[in-house]
Amino acid sequence: MDYDKLFEDQLNQLREEGNYRYFAHLERQAGSFPKVAHHRNGEVEEITVWCSNDYLGMGQHPDVVEAMCAAVRKTGTGAGGTRNISGTSRAHVALEQELADLHGKDASLLFTSGYVSNWAALSTLGSRLPNCVILSDSGNHASMIEGIRHSKAQKVIWKHNDLEDLEQKLAALPVDVPKIIAFESVYSMDGDIAPIGAIADLADRYGAMTYLDEVHAVGMYGARGGGISERDGVAHRITLIEGTLGKAFGCVGGYVTGSVELCDFLRSFASGFIFTTALPPAVAEAATASIRHLKQSSVERDLQKLRVASLRARLDKAGIPHLHNDSHIVPVLIKDPVKTKMIADYLLDEWGVYVQPINYPTVPKGTERLRFTPSPLHSEEDLDRLLVALNSIWQQCALARAVA
Repeated sequence: MDYDKLFEDQLNQLREEGNYRYFAHLERQAGSFPKVAHHRNGEVEEITVWCSNDYLGMGQHPDVVEAMCAAVRKTGTGAGGTRNISGTSRAHVALEQELADLHGKDASLLFTSGYVSNWAALSTLGSRLPNCVILSDSGNHASMIEGIRHSKAQKVIWKHNDLEDLEQKLAALPVDVPKIIAFESVYSMDGDIAPIGAIADLADRYGAMTYLDEVHAVGMYGARGGGISERDGVAHRITLIEGTLGKAFGCVGGYVTGSVELCDFLRSFASGFIFTTALPPAVAEAATASIRHLKQSSVERDLQKLRVASLRARLDKAGIPHLHNDSHIVPVLIKDPVKTKMIADYLLDEWGVYVQPINYPTVPKGTERLRFTPSPLHSEEDLDRLLVALNSIWQQCALARAVA
């Protein structure tokens, strides 16, 4: 049997649909973000990145860079083992304490990525709580979906951010079974925000746990960067808050926070925690420095909000349609995979503007888009150039404009 032919057939189908993914080869340069070096066809050019999830530019903050470099010089590059077998360092323990404090919880637990923390936590909770039912928002991330699927627990999907539908589904369940409401705070593709307090009300009423994914909100919202749950004053009402170190904190890794018993339960039973090498201590040191900085500084968040507002105002003035939301994510819908890639290629080739086309399976077919994430390090000149570029392609392709 020709297995490579089986692989290639499916890859060709992606290409025909316009959903095949091409990676830009970029080289980030500390101190220059959002400018990066783009390597292509043996040549290197400087371009501007508009789609990074290093939302606040903390990946190049001097304190964060120095914390990592100092840790590497002191401890070396790796953790040396799993957390259970020689891999737990003082840096891991300090970071877990910092994360628990960030969310007002008693404990936290580190994972190697935000994907792994969702997958491991939900699969463990769903499989080990007797007769557990997980109520999952229809817009949840793939990592949550996979964790729930792997748990083999009963799954109930409720309409996205629809409180009435959620309550109907909660009311239909037996009173005496464990229930977990799993949802996100900021949904990464549309940028809309969950009504966390109202969901917590329903959880209280029906005796459910709440599982909140804050990966696109930690560092970004709240007085200390604790996310939407901190901003809305409801973090204490959430059973488990999950987050990432790889977006606004500019590092890598994932985590969960909650009660001592909950975190110890996951530490003891989650295979995605137990059977993998721990994060390098240098990463933990850098993440701790980033979190501590953003706990006391709102400068980055405030400037980022100004840049987002400025981009939205420019798009409105130009009549370029975008999804309105209350977050930092600015989606420009194209609704066609081939056209979306064509526009992204034009922006990169002609203007040095890099925004990755977002297509299926990241978003449903027919909702393909360009997803902009302005940072505090983008300048007004960067914004001006972006709008000139967008206006150019909109005019050339006679794309529909929004009506004021």
